[in-house]
Amino acid sequence: MSQPRGVISLEQDTPELARAYEQAGVVQFHHGKLLIGPLAPKAGEHVLDIGAGTGRLAEFVAGLVGPQGRVVGIDPLENRIEIAQLRQSDSLTFETGRAEDLTRFRDGEFDAVYLNSVLHWIADKDRALQEIHRVLKPGGRLGLNVQDPSRPHQSRQLLRAAIVQAGLGDAHRESNPVLGVTDDGLKALLTSVGFIDYRSDLRSLIDLHRDADSVLRWSEASAFGNFLDGFSKPERDRVRTAFAELVEANRIPEGLRLERYLRFAFARKAPSSNS
Repeated sequence: MSQPRGVISLEQDTPELARAYEQAGVVQFHHGKLLIGPLAPKAGEHVLDIGAGTGRLAEFVAGLVGPQGRVVGIDPLENRIEIAQLRQSDSLTFETGRAEDLTRFRDGEFDAVYLNSVLHWIADKDRALQEIHRVLKPGGRLGLNVQDPSRPHQSRQLLRAAIVQAGLGDAHRESNPVLGVTDDGLKALLTSVGFIDYRSDLRSLIDLHRDADSVLRWSEASAFGNFLDGFSKPERDRVRTAFAELVEANRIPEGLRLERYLRFAFARKAPSSNS
């Protein structure tokens, strides 16, 4: 069932989409490693991965904190958590859960929290950030990357052009809703919750895909059922055909070269916080 415009559904994920995400998720994993570097998890620390997906990045972080540390990954999508739980170990666990409700965790339980390409799926960002602030220890670190609406991914721009070329540009017709945030907006959100030392930069990342189908499969898997959801089957076919034609202009010998733009941001909880 299609969703109203701008509404992100968590009910449309499937085991097939989760498996596709696990197979293609190395793209997101590499972006996540760029996030984890500056966050600098240390041996023995406790870390929370919000929106852990199938657990690939959390498994990497568990290797950094070592056997004396602890990593917990949560995600609202049960199909993805089921795959992630295959990665569990004594220091790495996964649970179904949402950023807006971290009541299962104590105040000041974590040294670091991160969200890898997750915040742009969360509608109530203020509530989520309040919860993250609460579960961080005084001086604890937050790292995230997020889509910035001022710089949409190249694949998203091409999809918009494909929608117009398919004759569907007068109908709303976004490829899928994304609740991104600008630098100023993100800084204001974090500051209002009580985070300090905010810093961010917008990075251009390069993805290489074999063909248009692989781009679309990744888009479908990462959007967990929301991709082209407002379109009928014949309309989706028209958009896919138009997209395949447009994206070929980006082919190089190694494959289809597409730029992805993510804002990487870091902040910390004040050391003297009483919250």
